Amino acid sequence: MSQGSNRALGGIKVLDLTRLLPGAFASQILADMGADVIKVEHPVGGDYNRTFPPMAKTESGSFLLLNRNKRSVTLDFKVPAAKEALFKLVETADVVLEGFRPGVMDRLGIGYEAMKAVNPGIIFCSISGYGQDGPKRLAPGHDLNYLAEAGALQLFGTPGKPPIVPGLSIADVGGGSLMATTGILAALISRGKTGKGQFVDISMFDGSVSWLALHAPDYLFAGVEPRGGERQFIGQAPCYNVYRCADGKDVALGIIEEHFWDRFCDAVDLPELKAEQWPLGEAADRQKERLAALFASDTRDNWVKRLAPADLPFGPVLSMAEAFAEEHSRHRQMLQYIDHPREGRIPQLGFPIKLSETPCELRTPPPLLGQHSDEVLAEAGYDEAAIAALRTSGAVGQIPDA
Repeated sequence: MSQGSNRALGGIKVLDLTRLLPGAFASQILADMGADVIKVEHPVGGDYNRTFPPMAKTESGSFLLLNRNKRSVTLDFKVPAAKEALFKLVETADVVLEGFRPGVMDRLGIGYEAMKAVNPGIIFCSISGYGQDGPKRLAPGHDLNYLAEAGALQLFGTPGKPPIVPGLSIADVGGGSLMATTGILAALISRGKTGKGQFVDISMFDGSVSWLALHAPDYLFAGVEPRGGERQFIGQAPCYNVYRCADGKDVALGIIEEHFWDRFCDAVDLPELKAEQWPLGEAADRQKERLAALFASDTRDNWVKRLAPADLPFGPVLSMAEAFAEEHSRHRQMLQYIDHPREGRIPQLGFPIKLSETPCELRTPPPLLGQHSDEVLAEAGYDEAAIAALRTSGAVGQIPDA
């Protein structure tokens, strides 16, 4: 294990008050980079994600993949002593991350202005569905709602049918987690120059809109709604599509450049298609049917072997079992393992960010609920008697048994 000084965010302390996916993924990225992330949870139940199926032995699988390299402290903010303890932690913190609806933190007396009064350099990041202002600021929602209202959901599906539900949490992660991480890192850099903290307002709706950069030009510059299956890069183009093979498995053909298309047409003995890489309407349907029949004539793996010498943007649609076992994924260490006090050796998804001088690392397993309460409170200046008093008052939960 490397020392904190050899970590990109070594010395940065983050208080993560969020629940569920967006905040947890954001703070795990910061933790992987070396930040000291303290997960502040309610003594009863903690993060809702702790109970999400599937369960491992006793812990939630999704929780185990979203909370490594963090410490857990439990505080019940309905107890005044818990708020006092939180402000003690804020005194030495760099970042506070929260994911409640706008106004909730202020009503609890622990909003940005209150924390700023304690620590003027604090960076306070709020992840919400629709942002801190605007007519929908208080509206409830989840990933599907944000994508739908951002104009993004219509990109998924086929003509004449309702959009499909995307298999990935695009708004939560892309519009929430990654935008929050980016905003926090920018605010840390800014504070390094100005000495001032700031409020970071992250809206998963806003983030979803920003992801339209490839498809919004269809409407903004051509006046055409880019619906799924009706535009080139969202299902219409035969050269950029998915095909079923003879064994029921699929392949992904992702050709954009003309020289790749020419090479593909030669490799499958269809040179006559070279002149029509981007057909439209019925012509596109006919070409897709032709390619569908072609790929249905052999198995997925045989097609992969046959087209490998052509060096094309083409490959198999893998199951998760295949993806984790695949040679390149293993080389990139995208599946790792760490020892957990209850679960034993557990899998972890690898680091998507590779830093040459300050690499991300697996330091500690996902914490048990309140596992580090005494440790964190002692660092904030509480002695044993004071910590015991907090626990007696209900401000802090019990330390779990491993």
